[in-house]
Amino acid sequence: MAATTGHKAKMLIVDDEPVICEGLRLTIDWESLGVEVVGVAYDGEEALQLTREHGADIVLTDIRMEEMDGLQLAERLKQEFPRIRVVMISGYEHFEYARQAMRLGVTDYLLKPVDVDELVQVVKGIIDELEEAEPSSNGDEEALWLSAALRSSPSSEPTAPPQSINGECFRLIVSQLSDFAVLYSGMPEDEYRDIQRQWLALIEGELMARDIRSVSVFDHRNVLCTLAMSDRLQDEEPLRRLLEETMQAWTGAGRLYCAASAFFSILEQTASASAEAGELLQWHDLTDMAALLPQDRFLLSKDRPKSDYDCKAILDRLVSFLFKQDAAGVAALVHEMFASLAAERRLLPEAVQIYDELLALLRQRLRQSGLTDLEHGRHSPIDLHANNAYAAIEAIAVEEMRQMIRLIDLNGLDKSHWIIEKAKQYMTENYDRDLKASEVAGWLKITPGYFSLLFKQSTGKSFKEYLNAFRIDHAKHLLATTHDKVFEIAERVGYKEYKYFVSVFKSYTGITPKEYRAFKANR
Repeated sequence: MAATTGHKAKMLIVDDEPVICEGLRLTIDWESLGVEVVGVAYDGEEALQLTREHGADIVLTDIRMEEMDGLQLAERLKQEFPRIRVVMISGYEHFEYARQAMRLGVTDYLLKPVDVDELVQVVKGIIDELEEAEPSSNGDEEALWLSAALRSSPSSEPTAPPQSINGECFRLIVSQLSDFAVLYSGMPEDEYRDIQRQWLALIEGELMARDIRSVSVFDHRNVLCTLAMSDRLQDEEPLRRLLEETMQAWTGAGRLYCAASAFFSILEQTASASAEAGELLQWHDLTDMAALLPQDRFLLSKDRPKSDYDCKAILDRLVSFLFKQDAAGVAALVHEMFASLAAERRLLPEAVQIYDELLALLRQRLRQSGLTDLEHGRHSPIDLHANNAYAAIEAIAVEEMRQMIRLIDLNGLDKSHWIIEKAKQYMTENYDRDLKASEVAGWLKITPGYFSLLFKQSTGKSFKEYLNAFRIDHAKHLLATTHDKVFEIAERVGYKEYKYFVSVFKSYTGITPKEYRAFKANR
């Protein structure tokens, strides 16, 4: 799939503006990166069709398009081609777009105009991840077939299995070693291959002792997929005991644990069974059970949070520590956040999603403060098979925050930027009333003149210009999403004089509030 395996990664470029599609296709020497651009599409529907026809490993897509937009495309790709990596490009810095994109499994979210170096780094990270994800097998016919079957999609042509792969009942068992980042990631490759051989031999040997034939392949350095084959249906509890005893027989470092799919009788269901078992494997975060079966998920899902985690509540404290270059404060705050997520019984992928949402908010806040060089750090998702413990994720987060501190220091963002950050937060919380620059300056305990100077230097706008722009943006949102009267919206965003509100709105948008509402209603 990836360059080092002898195959180029396939990329599809999607944007409703042909000139942008061609620019992205021609500006970067994709071939030197091990990427083949298999096509360009001008909307989501066309992109789906091209993906079905040509396949793709990476989809680079705009977020705002007619018919099917980038978010809808990402959702469809996740359903039909869950292994495809999606990189989203947007001209909008609203956090909600980034939040939705990440919840759809989007690999990265870049802002227009696209920074070519940043895009290259993102794609290189994906290529590395694709190479890491190439399955490892012993080269025999059974293992090669299973490797291909695990990566098949509902729309792909099934490959006939070897004659030795047969039976009436099948299960897909996915197993993993605990605390991989600490216990195994730094191990020399030849030593780790011995670990893998012991692991595979344990599982296949215990299954064979119960007259269950099997074939196994490593889908990741820390994920062993085993297809168990039998001529009769295994009862659930005996199977659970067998898997529990097998996992507990592991004599290496850490724990070995697994999850099994429901039984299936058609080999074309191997990939979906693998996805089922792989998803169930994540629930080991909530239990000490060594083996999980599908019915366990119902019990484990009890007493889990149903509401979103409020990233914004922690953001202000984090930004404060970063601008003060307080590494100890940052580390303590990161630990507090992950400890809270663990206490709430959040699965590790959920915790990482929340952290990535916080990171997106943070990058947005830093851009607003004048920090544009945000190419540092990882450009691919955290590998949750290698970093399969809360402590490993926390360590990654702390290191990324330390990089942020170094970046802030290198770019000369000092105390004045933090003053402006606090001012913006105060304005966000109080924009709906008569707010003056002198009031904000008094709250910050600095003189109005000094505050006005800092604000203009940092934002490029006067206090009044910035506040008006913020209020009008919020008014536009309310006009498009509510049926409130225009004068009511004016009051809600801080304008007591209706005529003044209309005048300011028109100066920023070129049309009146009523005309704007009609325009949005007709789209």
